[in-house]
Amino acid sequence: MRKIIRMIAAVMVAIFCLHTVSFADSGGDPNIDNGGGNLLDGSKENFWNPGNEGVRVTVVDSKTGAIKSASVDYTNNHPDDIVFHFGKVSKAEYIGGRVISPSTVKYSYKNPSQPLPTVISDGSGFTDIEAIRSYFTDEKVVEIIAEQAGFALDDLINGDYKLMLEPIMYITYNGIRTAMTATEAALYNMQTGGDVINKFGPLSHKNLPLAMFLEKDDLGYSAWTGATDAKATDSDIIQYLGVGIVSFKEKEEEVEVAASDYEYRVDTDVYTSVTVTGGEHNPDNPVTVRFYIKNKVYTVSNIVYPDGGSQLVWCKWHTPNTEQTVNIKVTVTGGADVSKTNITANIVDLNKNPPPDPTADDRNDSFRAVSTPNYPQRTSASWSVWRARWIPDWVWISRWRWHTIHYSDGTTGGYWQDHGYWEDQGEWEFYTNSYSVSMNANMRITCDEKNPTANGRTMKSGYGINEKVTGSVSGNGEHTALQNAVTYFPEFYYKTYWRLLESTSTNVLEFRKNKYSTYNNRTHFSPIWYPDGTYKVYTWALDCWTPAGMLSVNLTDSLTIKGNVFDDWHIAPSY
Repeated sequence: MRKIIRMIAAVMVAIFCLHTVSFADSGGDPNIDNGGGNLLDGSKENFWNPGNEGVRVTVVDSKTGAIKSASVDYTNNHPDDIVFHFGKVSKAEYIGGRVISPSTVKYSYKNPSQPLPTVISDGSGFTDIEAIRSYFTDEKVVEIIAEQAGFALDDLINGDYKLMLEPIMYITYNGIRTAMTATEAALYNMQTGGDVINKFGPLSHKNLPLAMFLEKDDLGYSAWTGATDAKATDSDIIQYLGVGIVSFKEKEEEVEVAASDYEYRVDTDVYTSVTVTGGEHNPDNPVTVRFYIKNKVYTVSNIVYPDGGSQLVWCKWHTPNTEQTVNIKVTVTGGADVSKTNITANIVDLNKNPPPDPTADDRNDSFRAVSTPNYPQRTSASWSVWRARWIPDWVWISRWRWHTIHYSDGTTGGYWQDHGYWEDQGEWEFYTNSYSVSMNANMRITCDEKNPTANGRTMKSGYGINEKVTGSVSGNGEHTALQNAVTYFPEFYYKTYWRLLESTSTNVLEFRKNKYSTYNNRTHFSPIWYPDGTYKVYTWALDCWTPAGMLSVNLTDSLTIKGNVFDDWHIAPSY
């Protein structure tokens, strides 16, 4: 059967967490699990030897996940013969939109003084998860990583940073010595039309990505709850697998957060998705998936995909108007497996902490400006859908019959005649339709229209500002509009209080009307005490949903403060 095999891509990051390093003055709580299974024999041109592995380490910001150091590849081997690799690029960079590209720079690595434990299973069973946890929470190991990343140990473990870990395989691929992380293997598999999984599937799409995965949610990303002994899709590898995080923080600061599969906002259009696998399903044998959500059933029928393939399946629905937990049941019929049968959706209300009414005698003499935050940002998503078409192959089926003829002289004769028929012995051919969606957004803050002394983008403290967020969503796939935006202010150090904007037209959001405004304006009042200089506002625009996840973007804009509202008052006796 003719098959065109492509795997589904999704660009929303998900990471596992080795939670808290165990030092003399801190507690340890590693958050890591792994899986794997049997491997197949390779060929002369395509093979992997057990133990040919490494781990890529990158220092990232503990709150935003932003990259804070160059990546370093650690290995017990001496892979000086590596010719084909993709540079020192972390999963965070690929999720951020970086395109996978071969590197011409000589492959570099470091051999740790304390050898790495085995990370990638050779197929005989799972690797020693406790040894992996212990290694990456060992003080001497972390001290060496800190030094080679350009950090003092005390600075690295003060709670501001985390270590991102990614297992690496060293293989001979098409006769060329090659290095790949799990994310790179999935991305390159899509780029080569499935060549990597065809030649290294049990390694590249099972044992390598399942060497590390998230056991608990961290940094806003979901844990892996799928199979730990089967090949994963490109989409799942990119989104969930083959990456880890080591956290550093004091025990007393640890907070247990209840995990959910999705977090949605109230009164929002959203998508919920699962992945269907198992068997071959053509239009003669399709799959049906049903989502049971809040007394409604969303049915997706006629799902098809080839043997060894998988299919992203989704439904669109609208969240309730109040905070709650929604339990979603998923069923599948047609002889297939589904990635999740029960999904937990946490519905939250962000309109809870608007700033209080500013007063004329407010003071903050110790105020110091801080950097704006960076929440998870994803500006594009892509996925594909399998289709099937019938390729006819008409074959003549012969049925020869003898026709007897009786002659007048008493003899007989006859002839053969073909009474056959044409039969279509064609087959189903699978192909994919690819979809992608991109979102751009910008924000603009301006002096409030009721400010009598504003001069362009300069104003006195104590007056209000207005804000407008404008989004633009494009692509050939399903999506919602940009539905929410949350704005944080410098006087509150970009936390404690915030304003949830509301939609005033499609893809346009503005401040809600301020109950403390005399004119009921869509305004935010700057504090009277705010010092002269830049007044920088941060907004996280979010809830542009696609079947492959949510798109969001970080935005900032600023005005200049010069003077305060009291400068506009003059008190004199009346005569």
